[in-house]
Amino acid sequence: MIHQEHVTKILNGTGLAREIRADLRTKILASKIKPGLAVVLVGQDPASQIYVDFKKKASEDVGIQLESFESEDDLSEKKLIKLIQKLNEKRSIHGILVQLPLPDHIDEQKIIASIVPEKDVDGFHPVNVGWLSIGHPLLVSATAKAIWRMIRSTNVDVRGKEVVVVGASNIVGKPIAQIFLNKRATVTVCHSKTANLALHTLRADILVTAVGKPNLITHDMVKPGAIVVDAGITRTEEGKVAGDVDFERVKEVAGWISPVPGGVGPMTVAMLLENTYEAMRRIEGMDAQSVMSFE
Repeated sequence: MIHQEHVTKILNGTGLAREIRADLRTKILASKIKPGLAVVLVGQDPASQIYVDFKKKASEDVGIQLESFESEDDLSEKKLIKLIQKLNEKRSIHGILVQLPLPDHIDEQKIIASIVPEKDVDGFHPVNVGWLSIGHPLLVSATAKAIWRMIRSTNVDVRGKEVVVVGASNIVGKPIAQIFLNKRATVTVCHSKTANLALHTLRADILVTAVGKPNLITHDMVKPGAIVVDAGITRTEEGKVAGDVDFERVKEVAGWISPVPGGVGPMTVAMLLENTYEAMRRIEGMDAQSVMSFE
């Protein structure tokens, strides 16, 4: 009997993001109008500062004009909303991103709702969530969109597939579940109250996890040949970045798997940039279509 070694394909988010950014760079270079992105950071959270700096570099790389607005963590909710209202009206700004989390005294949902939907490049505004829910997405959560584009890169038809999403956040879990539902997959959403998580994950042809709990998903919880996308991120006590999936063991079972880091993270930034470009085209009357390709 010949033993055939299991080969798992890696979903290389870094490489895919590089291709998307190169394509964006070409499109923006040829555009008469340059996309403008405003990033608002409240407070001195080190992780948030790192994310903002990374987004600045990525924006410069593709030709997006980024304006950064940073303030101390005692900024009042009223003043933050006033700043957003000014950015809503500013012609050169096509996308507005408020870095989360915000200080406790500020209502995040109120801030998200104060951004005009057409400039909501994070895809969190209730209007954009609503468009996604009826299958006509305009601006979609960058992380959910990143996961979808990574799945699409496998050329696997998701229609009729069993999809299990672990994590039910408004930022990742709910929007990616809705995307799969729109694509005619059979979707199960699990969360902290789900009993016997493995019972659900073992059914999954496609397993997406976005919890932030290292090694939550072990090899005995994954169906052989499944596509596994890890959108969880945690910094361990040793200072390393870890995902939700026990990568080394699970890759021996999965058909496709995304690493952490180097998977969903760089793709999320690429999708944010793409959202900004698409927002610019809509705002400037260029009749941009959604890049989500739900047909």
